[in-house]
Amino acid sequence: MISDFHQLSEKIVKLAELAQSLRRENADLRLTLATLTAENADLAKRIEEAYTRVSALLEKIPAADEQGEEAA
Repeated sequence: MISDFHQLSEKIVKLAELAQSLRRENADLRLTLATLTAENADLAKRIEEAYTRVSALLEKIPAADEQGEEAA
């Protein structure tokens, strides 16, 4: 009987340790998620800015070609 209680006690301790470990891992994952989400938002903003700059440059190219043809 005492052996059963001892085994149950050990299982409870292991379960508590596992629960604590999972809490720590969950907190770490939430922090990582927040960091990566912020990084993703920053990269998306940079991509949008680059797209805008490239689009502006592409709009200027045909205008420059047309001016060159009119001069010729």
